Amino acid sequence: MSRVCFFTGKHTTSGNSISRRGKAKHLGGVGKKITGITKRKFKPNIQKVRAVVDGTVCRIKVSAKAIRMGLIQKPVKRNYVPAEDSKS
Repeated sequence: MSRVCFFTGKHTTSGNSISRRGKAKHLGGVGKKITGITKRKFKPNIQKVRAVVDGTVCRIKVSAKAIRMGLIQKPVKRNYVPAEDSKS
């Protein structure tokens, strides 16, 4: 379950990378020609964030779009004050 968004379910998808050569017809050439097609991956923008899920704070993988949409609820910032040293 790596690189999968907790909320939107976005994941890595596959596609093709098409390499071309030549000059376009509207620029005076004979047209672009495809010289090769190779497989490639489209990876989503996944971030690890601390969020409140079912009342507990845990780290989850979330897409940047889900963060922008406001689907995650960040935990409250705690007011931690270190204890005073009793040694005097």
